[in-house]
Amino acid sequence: MGLPSTILGTVAATSSTVAFVPQIAKIWKTGGKDVSYFMLSLYLAGVTLWLSYGLVIGATALSLANAASIVCAGTCLVLKLMKEKPCRAERKRLRIAIDMDETIADSLTEHIRRYNAEFAEKVDVDQLHGKHLEELVPLDRSDAVRRIIRDESFFDCLAVVEDAQQVIRELACEHEVFIVSAAMEIPESFAAKHRWLQRHFPFIPMGNVVFCGDKGIIDADYLIDDEVRHFHSFRGTGILFSAPHNLLETACERIASWQHIRRKFVGLRSS
Repeated sequence: MGLPSTILGTVAATSSTVAFVPQIAKIWKTGGKDVSYFMLSLYLAGVTLWLSYGLVIGATALSLANAASIVCAGTCLVLKLMKEKPCRAERKRLRIAIDMDETIADSLTEHIRRYNAEFAEKVDVDQLHGKHLEELVPLDRSDAVRRIIRDESFFDCLAVVEDAQQVIRELACEHEVFIVSAAMEIPESFAAKHRWLQRHFPFIPMGNVVFCGDKGIIDADYLIDDEVRHFHSFRGTGILFSAPHNLLETACERIASWQHIRRKFVGLRSS
């Protein structure tokens, strides 16, 4: 091979190699969204074959230039993979809205306890199959049943639903979690609910606590709630948290416990 041919081959190989330098810089800055994996892979295969060809014919300049091209194209491919990994993880970050009463706060147990104490009754949870407490009691006691939950002290002493704290803490590490309560139905509950959340869920920022009327205003991917009516105007996916009063509902996805919720969202995260 003559000197002119060697120079020509060296300049051509060097140009194709150096052309990747600005591409590397662009991928470093932008993540390489507009760079095709297929193109990079095909180019790597091509220059690898050219390297093999150069070694076979003893063309040192050609071999060195293609080896450098392999390094540059390989760097682009690795950088693209590294830069896009956080982006994929970020896309999987969900907005999850979670109701309070009968979802994370066991209001039913306290409601029944106070009703039984006031009227010397022995109502238990099993009697509420498909009904709220006020639908079960005699008609002349309905107002008294509603009055019980309007007492501010009612919300201060509620127990936490089993596993809710642990699972929601885990969800909050992976996703954006909101506590959403239709508190406008019982405005007397605002302060007590706020205190209860601070005591039991201090890891949820107060900016992520929403007291509202219509939960359709919430912009979230999922709403976990014990009342089907809150899903009617909600634009995301409603998940019904099982409670005695909703056991007859069949129109939406149902989840029976916080451990089931953990398994569901771990499954989403890994899919």
